[in-house]
Amino acid sequence: MTQSKSFDTLQLSEKTLQAVRDMGFSEPTSVQEQTIPPMMAWRDVIARAPTGTGKTCAFGIPIIEHLEPGQQGIQALILSPTRELAIQISDDITQLASTRPEVKVVTLYGGQPLNRQVAQLREKPQIVVATPGRLLDHLQRRNLTLSNVHTAVLDEADRMLDMGFVHDVRRILDRMPNVWQIAMFSATLSRSVMDISWIYQRDVVELMVEARQEDKPPITQYAIEASGQARAQAIMTLMVKKAFKKVLVFCNTKQNVRSVTQLLQKAGCKADCLHGDLRQSQREQVIGQFRDGHLPVLVATDVASRGLDIDEVDAVFNYDIPEENEHYIHRIGRTGRARRDGMSFIFTNKLNRGRLDELARLTQSEIHDLTL
Repeated sequence: MTQSKSFDTLQLSEKTLQAVRDMGFSEPTSVQEQTIPPMMAWRDVIARAPTGTGKTCAFGIPIIEHLEPGQQGIQALILSPTRELAIQISDDITQLASTRPEVKVVTLYGGQPLNRQVAQLREKPQIVVATPGRLLDHLQRRNLTLSNVHTAVLDEADRMLDMGFVHDVRRILDRMPNVWQIAMFSATLSRSVMDISWIYQRDVVELMVEARQEDKPPITQYAIEASGQARAQAIMTLMVKKAFKKVLVFCNTKQNVRSVTQLLQKAGCKADCLHGDLRQSQREQVIGQFRDGHLPVLVATDVASRGLDIDEVDAVFNYDIPEENEHYIHRIGRTGRARRDGMSFIFTNKLNRGRLDELARLTQSEIHDLTL
């Protein structure tokens, strides 16, 4: 295993190093250490990297370093499968650009008024973060042009393409005649991801990033034998006992999300829910309250388990055992971010102990039994 470098060895400008220090980082994660040098050298990159390993800084730092101060128009485009991830990427990129007040970042996604986004585009941003559908809408209305974009990033490319955005992504990439660099980040290298790579990337650097032990989110996992309403009571007990300030509770269905939220509210817990049926304005309001610490408990379906990156989530509760093993990884990955310790809890019974063994093998970790 290679020894972790410091950011000082990556030949970055002092402004970027200061921004990284202000974000609280001293050493790059595996994906940053492997991605930043080839991207700084303008190479195309396709990286398979686990969730929670610092991908946004891995592509955000080269983007910030490559900005040309005098150049007109949008210089970098980042595509995201979901509005929640787009917002989080924008927040991170804005922090990376905090030492460069002249840099503007605009986020484009559905559910927000077009005229508000048009007003932001008139301020001539250098970086745009967008979902494919809303970006195409703006392109068709001629609210922006991609003719000056030199760097394009597809984040969570596998998810974006699996969600049916293949044609949209291709139409967007075809609108960038002067793009010098395309980078794709993906949890899996699916056929659709490789197809896009073969068509659009040149002289590509392929990176397979295994989470190093020091990168691995420090999450202690527990199993609690409880069913029915006893699960809600267990959540309340642990909130008090462990002094949790911010927790995510995952359910498999919208119906469960609603009923669990009501159970917690009736028990005196300040909780709200997030699922696919909510209007965009409602989703933004709930996520904003949770992100700001005004809402201690957010109950959600898997719509929030990937692409929703919120700092300082103390713990994740799996109210239901996820239907797919991969969902478990994405759920518990919402805690233990930025190398902070996190906890996850999964409710179980005697019939599904075999699934717990599978999940323990998958995460290469022990799931400890916890009795309340």
